[in-house]
Amino acid sequence: MSLTSKTIVITGASSGIGAETARLARFMGAKVIGMDRNDPAITLDGFVQVDLSDPASIDAAVSALPERVDALVNAAGISGLADRDLVAKVNYLGLRHLTEALVPRLSGGAVVNVTSILGFDWQARLDAHKALAETADFAAGLKWLADNPVPQETCYQYFKEALVVWTKKRGYRLFMDHDIRVNSVAPGPVMTPILGEFVQMLGEERVAADAANIKRPAIADEIAPPILFLCSDAARWITGINLPVDGGIDALYT
Repeated sequence: MSLTSKTIVITGASSGIGAETARLARFMGAKVIGMDRNDPAITLDGFVQVDLSDPASIDAAVSALPERVDALVNAAGISGLADRDLVAKVNYLGLRHLTEALVPRLSGGAVVNVTSILGFDWQARLDAHKALAETADFAAGLKWLADNPVPQETCYQYFKEALVVWTKKRGYRLFMDHDIRVNSVAPGPVMTPILGEFVQMLGEERVAADAANIKRPAIADEIAPPILFLCSDAARWITGINLPVDGGIDALYT
């Protein structure tokens, strides 16, 4: 599997899964352009600062990207400790806005979204997630959410579920119309800077119960290779999947 001569844009490239994916992609021969609110701490081939909660910032960032992009990795995200409206913008609406803006540059390429094992129950709210997925743009999505408010305590899970559904629905259409593959990976707990926030978000009792059923949290360099596989030509006939990369947690729900 090679990424030689491919141009890959990675959001959240300044830390965690995004940074590790950027490092590995460059090692595999790709030209990597990072996008993040914070300056990168790793070597990149280019960097564009962006606020994914602001569509104007996203549009300005897109104008600074190359005319041809082979893959987009949407790895940026915030925990459910943030206000639910900000979680909606960063983890779903902004991600979607960026992806749609890059469609003309991605023909024949790939998009990989980072969801979460916490989005495993997406089918329980499928109708709502479909309705949100069908909103036309960032502003329409905000209006839909104002009319259908999401509880603060489960907003992280909700928008990861919504992202799974959008990946499947939009992934099918983009593949048929533009030959763009859209997939997602769903990590379990990962040793990243925001892991402690997830402990606060879920509560120590829930975390302890989950910890008893897994070997350990993942390391970011265990998540990056499946992401880059889905970016590569080796995955040219895969679209619309949500791949658990979680050390077996998904199997517990079967």
